[in-house]
Amino acid sequence: MIFENLKKLIAKELGVKEENINLDSHLVNDLGADSLDAVELIMTIEDEFEITINENDATNLTTVKAIVEYIENNQ
Repeated sequence: MIFENLKKLIAKELGVKEENINLDSHLVNDLGADSLDAVELIMTIEDEFEITINENDATNLTTVKAIVEYIENNQ
């Protein structure tokens, strides 16, 4: 459920197709995110999943799997 919702968010924010997003997708290398995209994506994730992601944690959230695990552990 979290992965499906996150996939929709990422597709919308980064302008990529959902079918191109999997757990191993790297936000920069695979999905083309730049630093501004990453900041906007983190803010959207915080709003959507009602969590707060601190700056230190955000720098480690480089793959879809890492984001899913973070959300699972912090909701």
